[in-house]
Amino acid sequence: MSEKRRSIAIIGGGPAGLRAAEVAAKLGASVTLYDAKPSVGRKFLVAGKSGLNLTNSAKFEDFLAHYSGRDFPVDRWRGYLKRFDNYHLSEWAYDLGVATFAAPNGKVFPMSKKAAPLLRKWVLHLREIGVCFRMKHHWAGLEVDEDEIRVDFLKENARGRAGYDAVILAMGGGSWPQTGSNGAWVPILEAQGVEIVPLQSANCGWECAWTAETRERIEGKALQNLHVRAIGAALTGELTVTRYGFEGAPLYALGPELRQMETPAIKIDFKPTFTEEKLVAKMESARRNFYKEAGLRWKLNETACAILRQFYGEFDNAAALAKAAKCCRIPLTQARPLEEAISTAGGVAWRELDANLMLTRLPGVYCAGEMIDWEAPTGGFLMQGCFVTGNVAGQRAADGRQF
Repeated sequence: MSEKRRSIAIIGGGPAGLRAAEVAAKLGASVTLYDAKPSVGRKFLVAGKSGLNLTNSAKFEDFLAHYSGRDFPVDRWRGYLKRFDNYHLSEWAYDLGVATFAAPNGKVFPMSKKAAPLLRKWVLHLREIGVCFRMKHHWAGLEVDEDEIRVDFLKENARGRAGYDAVILAMGGGSWPQTGSNGAWVPILEAQGVEIVPLQSANCGWECAWTAETRERIEGKALQNLHVRAIGAALTGELTVTRYGFEGAPLYALGPELRQMETPAIKIDFKPTFTEEKLVAKMESARRNFYKEAGLRWKLNETACAILRQFYGEFDNAAALAKAAKCCRIPLTQARPLEEAISTAGGVAWRELDANLMLTRLPGVYCAGEMIDWEAPTGGFLMQGCFVTGNVAGQRAADGRQF
């Protein structure tokens, strides 16, 4: 007589949930995936609108260093990542018939750069290996006992219940709520006694109190080849000036540092390839109109000049302007709202999870993806983290593997 297949419910059809479903089904489990939306992978598709950045070609330890969170278990995460790293993710895509390439900045994309073809092939593959999809099912709670985990759903205002051997929760954080990632699971788990670190905006823009005059001059302009610092962290890249403040990859990556600051601020080096002394020397005999002269002699663009003028006023000597241009402190007021953010900080606290991402208060219930209190910058690290946690939860829920 054959052994009964282990039944698993996966709640959430983003990258973490889909990867968990794939792993569990390949290990012989009977997998049913539920999602509140009419189709899966909606946030995955939004992320791919400007080019689907699957992962990054960074070397392992540098890759690992991009992850953080409160009480973040670095050694545990190292083990997760070793079992499904950036090379595994590229091989996974290739096995689906999607070749990838690494851009000079390390970002890894499908050859077409598009998300939809990969998602279609992935869903087809999942159906072929037996994953059952149940759409328009809103998770309403669960109950755990020794025999099974009973999961409650709402569908077309009717309540339903189904029993499973294990459940994987992969409902995302609170960003881009129109895709289904709306944080509605938070009060349900809190009612079960699970500690949730408050959800906050991550990989998002930050607001700055521009004057009307500055805003008129700089809104929509790009600042390129910058060094941007917050506390001890520094990054090189490009920022876009918006009506409310700034957007851009360096700012996204500095989010953890900015949230630690009582009064958040960044320091920008507008001319990172020159020392202060070199900038002063390039001014030569200039004695007035220092912003105009900096534009001519330093190639300091009008946007940078407008920002410096707002926070430092006019300069009567080249040395003072050079010092400000090399370390322009810009106070920020707050992060943009959660619904605008690319991703979420906060979520299920690490102390609530064992090494296999199972909730210790709810045996047989696992978490994956952005529901957990970890974060990573864009550039492939965020997507990789979703796959990594789905990989762990899917394996453990299906066959009891320990990590």
